This record gives sequence, structure tokens and C-alpha cells, in this order.
Amino acid sequence: MSNNYIFADEAGCFTFNRKQNVSKYFIICTVTTTSLDVGHALHELRHQLLWEKAEVGDFFHATVDSQAIRNRVFEEILKHDFQVQATICEKAKAQPHVCKEKSRFYKYPWFYQFKHGISRHVDKDMRVMITAASIGTKKERATFTNALSDVMSQTIKGVPWAVDFRPSHCDPCLQLADYCAWAIQRKWELGDTRSYDLIEDRISYEYELWKYGKTLYY
Repeated sequence: MSNNYIFADEAGCFTFNRKQNVSKYFIICTVTTTSLDVGHALHELRHQLLWEKAEVGDFFHATVDSQAIRNRVFEEILKHDFQVQATICEKAKAQPHVCKEKSRFYKYPWFYQFKHGISRHVDKDMRVMITAASIGTKKERATFTNALSDVMSQTIKGVPWAVDFRPSHCDPCLQLADYCAWAIQRKWELGDTRSYDLIEDRISYEYELWKYGKTLYY
């Protein structure tokens, strides 16, 4: 039985208003791969950057890394085989009952992501491990885990699977997901496609969930 690894991160926030520094979109991004080699490569890249006296943080994080570091990370990850899926939610189009609770809102893009973007690539002879970057409080993470487990039970039938939430610094493959989510967010929020263009040929699914919605609720 082969392994299918899914690493997930989100971009945007759970705040639903038009105040300053509030994201327009909430984006779920997943990276799927059958090998963990890219994670090992990122681990080695950090060591190499330290030898070069480069200014690196505790782990790779696209939002705070310098452009020079981002260039090296993108250069390294593109040497490896992976696919990217993303579901984009324009938050103002979410009906009030959908965004009343974080876990309920969180579940919507995940369901579409798995049903249309991931499940069709999962074979019966695979087992699936999904590792998502930790968000929210301990209590909220438990709720998110239950929501994600429910989604997987509905969309991936007859396949062994497991769910894990952990901080991004604990797994370099989550840092890969962070970089891909950041690149996609830059495109949607700012119209900046410089980094998106680097990974565009790896994107197998990019779907705007409420694209045809006309009503804005705030």
C-alpha cells in the first residue's frame, strides 16, 4: 500500500468585516505528494543558508522571509514532485449562518477541496496522511480536527487515513504548503503573480467557491 501525503495551510483570517488589515479571501491550500524528499531538502537548505551566513528565521515562513530567502526556497521546492490544490472563499459572500462559527466556515472549503480537488487522485491502494498547520486555540483545533475528519469520511471512502494538526515549524513540508498558500494569496488579494507564476504548473485545482454569488453580506 502506497502513502499519499497531504500538507495543508490556510491564508487569510476568520474576521468578517472590511476593516484595515482584514483579508478579503480565506484560502485553503493543500500540497499532495507521495514522497517526503522535499521536506528533507528544505531542512538541508536551511543548513546551507546558515553556512552562508544568511539571515534565516527558526523556520521558512513566506510572509516574513526576505525576498532573497524566498527565491532560494522556491528554487529548491521546484526540483521536487508535488501538486497544489486551493479553494478560495470571498468572505463577504458567505451567508451569515455559514460564518457564525469558525469551524462551520472552515468546513465548507475543505469539503469542496477534498471532493473535487483531492479525492479523484486517491487510489484504493493508498493510505492518506493529512497534516495541517495548527490554527486557533486548543479547543478550536479539536473542533477543526473533527470537521476535517468528517469531511474525509464523506469524500475518501474505503481508504485508510489519519489527520494531524501541528505547528509549521515542526514539519518542513508544512513550510512548503505555507509558501504555496502565500503565493496564491498574493495573486488573489493583491494581483501579484510573481511567485504564483513559479508554481502555476503544479496547481491541479484552483476553485473560487462562491464565484457566482452576487450578494455581499458586509
